[in-house]
Amino acid sequence: MTVADVRGLGSLDQTGGLTTLPVPSAPAEPRLPRARRYLMCPPEYFEVAYAINPWMDPDVAVDRTEAMRQWQELRAVYERLGHTVEVINPEPGLPDMVFAANSGTVVDGRVLGARFRAPERAAEAEHYRRWFLENGFRDVIMPACTNEAEGDFTWTGSLLLAGTGFRTDPAAHGEAQEALGVPVVSLRLVDPRYYHLDVALFVLAEAGLGRTPLVAYLPSAFSPGSREVLGRLFPDAILASEQDAACLGLNAVSDGRHVVLPTEATGLGAQVAERGFEPVFVDVGELRKSGGGPKCCTMELRS
Repeated sequence: MTVADVRGLGSLDQTGGLTTLPVPSAPAEPRLPRARRYLMCPPEYFEVAYAINPWMDPDVAVDRTEAMRQWQELRAVYERLGHTVEVINPEPGLPDMVFAANSGTVVDGRVLGARFRAPERAAEAEHYRRWFLENGFRDVIMPACTNEAEGDFTWTGSLLLAGTGFRTDPAAHGEAQEALGVPVVSLRLVDPRYYHLDVALFVLAEAGLGRTPLVAYLPSAFSPGSREVLGRLFPDAILASEQDAACLGLNAVSDGRHVVLPTEATGLGAQVAERGFEPVFVDVGELRKSGGGPKCCTMELRS
């Protein structure tokens, strides 16, 4: 399915408004959004100055003005959906600080900070730690093990899914359980393109009121054992196509009804619409040059 096909199904607003697909049929249960609180960092100093993942090529030019426009529109989408967006000031010399999801995991007001594997990003963790302390978070723990926060930690409402294989140390999974006081399920990533869990899997609807969470993921991004675990935990999961994963379609953000995802992920958008969600497409083409999408730019502050 192309973007043109989606335009025929519903509306693809080119003027900055929300872009949604209609729900083709009533779901078994209503999809109810929940107001969220997010932390974002503007890409004031964004550039691809080094290569620490397969998406990054320092020889490819970056349009910082366009990256800022895309970031501002993403923020505006969240606000139009009724969510609160907090902003941390960017720091010179930290071009990837825009990817806020990598610098903290917050569950029930508890914060586990980050410890980056790449030295180029190491300083980001301290800036975010200070932001938490200056903004009322008192239960802030900085990790001893390498952990790239919501890049590899995904909260389902009942379990913390924890990725490893490329960035986050397996020992960080146990550290997260102790720091956050929630059960952790380890998942091994095996495809270098999907080096973080948040580019291979996302949560559409969290657990609650006796319901199990619903997720979407790319099976080939995971080891055989991890695929079995995912199949047992989430038998009704949406299985994404390689095409949608390759445009970082799984680097998406859901509030329980609205699903914010890249404009190119039209097949995935149709799949989530079939389950009663409303896809909201955003352009993140410039930010993707560093391997980032909507989720990478978005840390959730769960109180």
